[in-house]
Amino acid sequence: MPNYRRWYVPGGAYFFTVVTHLRRPLFAVDHNRKLLADAIKKIQAKRPYTEFAWVWLPDHIHWVWTLPPDDSDYSLRIAQIKEAFTRSFLKSGGQEGATTANRLAHRERAVWQQRFWEHTIRDEDDLIRCVEYIHWNPVKHGHVKRPIDWPWSSFARFVESGLYPPHWGDTNPCAAFDSAEWDT
Repeated sequence: MPNYRRWYVPGGAYFFTVVTHLRRPLFAVDHNRKLLADAIKKIQAKRPYTEFAWVWLPDHIHWVWTLPPDDSDYSLRIAQIKEAFTRSFLKSGGQEGATTANRLAHRERAVWQQRFWEHTIRDEDDLIRCVEYIHWNPVKHGHVKRPIDWPWSSFARFVESGLYPPHWGDTNPCAAFDSAEWDT
């Protein structure tokens, strides 16, 4: 197993990718998106953070979060969101995917991938790149032709606040991100 260490910066800004188990399109269904929203609200009320930008795709989520100045525990928040969603999803009749001996040994349900991808945002340019990647992602995956057409993201909020014109993303603003590192 690789020696992977996460970087925890109190009050930091982070980009995350969280993926469903075997990329099942759980969030293509309104009911599951509601369960996800409820899980996020529940955890955010207990452990505050700011969702700066986000997008929900059928099989994965991208977020940019900022944490409170004295807090760096994003891993706990993500684990709790995944757990809260999983409990509600299974309770409402959702089915988990095929499980493995490793998942059984760790008492994990086959709803999410076991880990998540995290990138600590270094500066304003890095933040802009991450936010643009998030808002372009539904187009990249072929769900819509323009970011404004995808309702499950923070894009409309960015347009309403004047940070983007409504036609932002009519052409690919993220060509620099079309690499293996960002390909999720």
